[in-house]
Amino acid sequence: QLYCKNMKLKIDKIEYYLPKNIEDVSHLKFDNPEWKVEAIEDKIGINKRHIADVEETTTNMAYYAAKKIINSDLIRKETGFLIFITQSSEFPLPTSACVLQEKLSLSKSSMCFDINLGCSGYIYGLSIAGSLIESGFANSGLIICSEKYSQYISKNNKTCRPIFSDGAAATYVKKDINDFVGPFEMGTDGSGYNNLIVPRVEDFLVKNKNLTKDELYMSGADVFTFTMSMVPKSVNNLLNKSNKKIKDIDLFIFHQASKVVLEKLRKTLNIPADKIFNNYNEIGNTVSASIPIALKEAENRGKLIKDYDVMLVGFGVGYSWGSCI
Repeated sequence: QLYCKNMKLKIDKIEYYLPKNIEDVSHLKFDNPEWKVEAIEDKIGINKRHIADVEETTTNMAYYAAKKIINSDLIRKETGFLIFITQSSEFPLPTSACVLQEKLSLSKSSMCFDINLGCSGYIYGLSIAGSLIESGFANSGLIICSEKYSQYISKNNKTCRPIFSDGAAATYVKKDINDFVGPFEMGTDGSGYNNLIVPRVEDFLVKNKNLTKDELYMSGADVFTFTMSMVPKSVNNLLNKSNKKIKDIDLFIFHQASKVVLEKLRKTLNIPADKIFNNYNEIGNTVSASIPIALKEAENRGKLIKDYDVMLVGFGVGYSWGSCI
């Protein structure tokens, strides 16, 4: 288990981008008439998913979200780093963050790098951003999460297609003596790496006959078991580090996995329904972008109130998890 102290870090702005192309129940029915679509939708609670077209790459979507924030020469000059979080970049190399530095016209003295993480990525990004600011390297920076999982999912992928959605979120963070993020609680269990995977190496495919090259595979039962085992522990560990209880947290924002996952977590942790913000039904599971998009939506809907303590919880592919206040 990794531990990080409270950091003098403020989430200053969040903006996001979702592709205009939307899939709903009718699309699933048309392509797969044998599926019991209504039963699937009732279980996962996702009514719509945003699907990027060919031109909407991960870096393009990231740019569309970030340019809403990076809109002046002063902000460009003051942005000391860019952390790009994705598992679906169109570039194996170079680092996509370098491409975004040029597209956004950021200072050439900024530190720009990628993180290959999924559903826990935003928490890891906040931790690294806070460390860079606490160390004195920079006073402000950008965290961008962008995912295009649809490129890994075929039309008849019953496990993944009804869940995953494309999109990007940009978060501007800066040093602030009156605000903080933390503590953090994070962990990794690589023994479950092959339960949520996009395989590409032929030797691996030969040994795993149930997998298809470049196709997202998810063992739903195994991922669910991991989630119910580790996420409540992570939440309780974070509460202990913070000397807080469930009742002391004003709002919980979990990775927007699905209805069945979040309802089970809520009941296991005994969290009142009005303390959890969910938006998976109209947006879907946007992987690393789901938490910042939910944060922005919570703000838009008046769910974030001054002096609220908000817990963020990410978990999934890896297996990897992270939470913070």
